[in-house]
Amino acid sequence: MNLHFDLFDLKLFVYVADARSLTRGAEKACISLAAASTRIKQMEEAVGGKLLHRSAQGVSLTAAGQAVLYHAKRVMQQMEHLRCDMQDFGKGIKGHVRVFANTTSITEYLPQKLAGFLTQHPAVQVDLREYLSEEIVRAVADGEADIGILAGDVHTGEFDARPFGRNQLVLVVPPTHPLAGASSVAFADTLDEQHVGLHHGSAIHRFLQRRAELAGRGFNPRIQVSSFEAICLMIEAGVGVGVLPSSSAHRLSMAMRISTVALSDAWAERELKLIARNREQLPASARELFDHLTLV
Repeated sequence: MNLHFDLFDLKLFVYVADARSLTRGAEKACISLAAASTRIKQMEEAVGGKLLHRSAQGVSLTAAGQAVLYHAKRVMQQMEHLRCDMQDFGKGIKGHVRVFANTTSITEYLPQKLAGFLTQHPAVQVDLREYLSEEIVRAVADGEADIGILAGDVHTGEFDARPFGRNQLVLVVPPTHPLAGASSVAFADTLDEQHVGLHHGSAIHRFLQRRAELAGRGFNPRIQVSSFEAICLMIEAGVGVGVLPSSSAHRLSMAMRISTVALSDAWAERELKLIARNREQLPASARELFDHLTLV
């Protein structure tokens, strides 16, 4: 087998596969439908078999097409790493690392852990974004993120995964609340209460919303704010109750009149994981950050 795919062929194939349409893939690649069709046929001739099933509804991948898509995305990922690194070198930056993390990791763990790394590597730029754990896994798998930090029992496949800590979600209430002093409470049993939560776009809000839906309930906070500190200030003032990581609740309880109650749900006890698709294939700066976060 003599394969001579150029980068444009691979990019076109990814566009077509993701859109499930030869027409839309050609449009995204800025070439004509006829030219796109010819390139795909040439790829199929080189492979010696069909890469796409064609129908009136669009296209779907054959087994060979799925294999090509997997490797094409890996190549595109490495080219993006190269582009970012070269662009950063031109700006005087010696590395660019994309980190996707959940709310708890960003607010409670990463500020201190990143501070030491960035001090040691002043020419490295870190792009930190907040997502749900399931979204983080997909982003790492698709090459959108170099490193992921997630919580809970999320399947991480064949990734390099390292422990990053543990945390538990707890219910925070005013000290005069009937639940203050209770040993534990189920999250579903708190949904009749007025909740104070983070904004709609936060990962923890969407996580709690999903947990409420799984319990056959709705999760509609009375008020939404931008930080755990603001949540606790509202709770201290008697506005409602809220769900926070235990580390945040404990830290804020030192300065506020609030009480915490353990959530009895199994999902409330969460293990944090640091993941990369393959540590050895990370760009140098991303690999250094991965190792730094593993050690500290």
